[in-house]
Amino acid sequence: MSKLEEKIAKYTAAAKELKLGLADDFIAKVTGALGPSIHNKDAETVSCSDNSELETVKKNFLIKKLGLDDSSALDDAIKKVCETMGSSNRNKYRALFYALLAKEFGKEDIYA
Repeated sequence: MSKLEEKIAKYTAAAKELKLGLADDFIAKVTGALGPSIHNKDAETVSCSDNSELETVKKNFLIKKLGLDDSSALDDAIKKVCETMGSSNRNKYRALFYALLAKEFGKEDIYA
């Protein structure tokens, strides 16, 4: 099993445990698109308590990658995903975080 396959299996298991309702193949596509960042312990997760990191998620993922316009809806969606993944959950994996945001805005086709 490759390192990528190991990460996909890890994230798929976490998604099932958290009952996120994400398809396994969608998780695999988002994980693959993240490239080597998933192998960096710090970059692999999103910290909902770090406002600068959430701002980076908004600018680099929601606005640049998904092509959304900056609005309060983006901040609301990020907050919603933080709550969905659980405040006590220390492992908010970036792949799952991004998958939930893409699903929230109906942008799953960006990974087709």
